[in-house]
Amino acid sequence: MNSIATPLQAATKPRSWPRLPSARTWLATGQWLVTLLLCAFLIVPVVMSIMAGLTVNYFKGVSSGLTLRWLAEVWTQYHGSVFLSLEVAAATLVVTLLTGVPAGYVLARSKTRLSRIVEEFLVLPIALPGLASALALLVVYGGFTMFRMSAAFIVVGHVVFTLPFMVRAVAAVCASSDLRTLEEGAASLGASFPQRFLTIVLPNARPGIVAGALAVLTLSIGEFNLTWMLHTPDTKTLPVGLADTYASLRIEIGSAYTILFFIMTMPLLVAMQWLGVDATGQRSAAKKRAAASPSKSTQP
Repeated sequence: MNSIATPLQAATKPRSWPRLPSARTWLATGQWLVTLLLCAFLIVPVVMSIMAGLTVNYFKGVSSGLTLRWLAEVWTQYHGSVFLSLEVAAATLVVTLLTGVPAGYVLARSKTRLSRIVEEFLVLPIALPGLASALALLVVYGGFTMFRMSAAFIVVGHVVFTLPFMVRAVAAVCASSDLRTLEEGAASLGASFPQRFLTIVLPNARPGIVAGALAVLTLSIGEFNLTWMLHTPDTKTLPVGLADTYASLRIEIGSAYTILFFIMTMPLLVAMQWLGVDATGQRSAAKKRAAASPSKSTQP
């Protein structure tokens, strides 16, 4: 009898209001909203620029129709700049590999104050504006006419700018792995230094070398400030040509040039993500777990 609620008791029973989201939920929602707005702020101009290079008339928009005419015109006029940028980037990569990998290894192995000073000097070009570095190169080497007028002069500038990225990436990997113990073990077995460097150092430093190489290629292809000061009419690279198209030609051609630049740089960025390496040359945690899981599963 007592277990059955009367209508009066049911009417006076307090209602259960729905629970409001917690402060943590509101904070997470706000963070997602800010992130999405920031991504839209950065991505929308790129999308609009790409669309401008594919429309017949930028001022009329997509309603004027889509075309590849501007891309074909850009390739006809500036394909030499594209190939020159690739040649400069390849030459820059070769020089930074030959100099940056040994330098990163030595700086990681050495713990002296002198090595730290040398490392700071290597990073100094990043702290300086590109125009200042280019002006310094012009003051010192501008008197050598043949060298000044060649693409090798731009390669030197790009090496100065990109070498710290290769050195830092390789040094970070060499410092994190126990190379000293591995090398001492190999030396005790009679391996010479070249053998140890080729069979132990380089395989262990491969993530840093890959990360540094991708960074060097991307930065070399996209470098403008330093290249603008060092280039000549015969050594006009892709970014310099891009600036010229936006300054002197119609916006559709400049936007089509942007598409061409985008096509060249995006594979490098995708490769960096696919290989799972960050700017310091370390493999991502997901890649490490994926690489370690097969070996664990085969254990008894």
